[in-house]
Amino acid sequence: MNRSKTYTKRLTNLIAIGIVVILASCYSDESLNVPVTNPDINLEKDLDIYIEENFTIEYGMAIRYRFIDRFVRPFQRVTPPALEVVRPMLDFIEHFWIDPYFEVENGEEFFRSHVPAEIVFLGGLIFNDDGTVTLGTADAGAQITFTNVNAVDPDDDNWVALQLQTVYHEFAHTVHQRYKLPQAFETISPDGYTSPGSWFNLRNEEALQRGFVSPYATSSPNEDFAETVAFYLFEADFEEMFFIDEPDCTEADCASRNEGRERIRQKVSSIGEHYLKFTGVNLAELRERVQSRL
Repeated sequence: MNRSKTYTKRLTNLIAIGIVVILASCYSDESLNVPVTNPDINLEKDLDIYIEENFTIEYGMAIRYRFIDRFVRPFQRVTPPALEVVRPMLDFIEHFWIDPYFEVENGEEFFRSHVPAEIVFLGGLIFNDDGTVTLGTADAGAQITFTNVNAVDPDDDNWVALQLQTVYHEFAHTVHQRYKLPQAFETISPDGYTSPGSWFNLRNEEALQRGFVSPYATSSPNEDFAETVAFYLFEADFEEMFFIDEPDCTEADCASRNEGRERIRQKVSSIGEHYLKFTGVNLAELRERVQSRL
């Protein structure tokens, strides 16, 4: 054994004992039981009670804002949500997602029977190894994940668009997962779909010319369905962008854009009929309720 280390260790122990004795003599007749308060503990407790009463019991919907690594893949990087933004985010999804369904015929029944069992809040975006960013995810109708919750700001148009596109897109997946796609939906833009992992190489105009509302919609018929529903519900200028043809087209690009708009009109009509037939929800009425809140 190293004697110098032993000596140093004994000296350290003696000093520690001496400090304890001094402290004990100074406070021999006094209590040091100082109450410690942590506002985060109370905030979290109140938040959990609110979630239990207003979401879990009311809709059978669990809100996950802890242990976020459980809800992403190993190669994805995420940030947890701050406690103080969870309640404002809950208010946001209630106002813009849940309430509009309750205001249209058959909407409440549809919502309650299709609502996912889990809602996950992530503080930031999901960054993937391939350089892309995931805005939100859905898991077979059982889970919807919101990202960038820490930036919650209902007055920020870009942030609102991100969240609404996410929730309307992911909730639309529950329809085709349960009732399949509308008949012949895949044949409306049969040559427009991209190969896996290449959709982000398209520009918005190229997607429109192919008959899609966004580049991501070209990634598969299922994503085309969900993306079309999302844009139709939240985009205020949807008709101007995707329905109304440009007049007096003399250039090939203009004619291609109008051809794309015709395909999008067919898709919206097909989707609207599909929703009405299988869910009883009129998408046009739902759009009106959503737009009245924006």
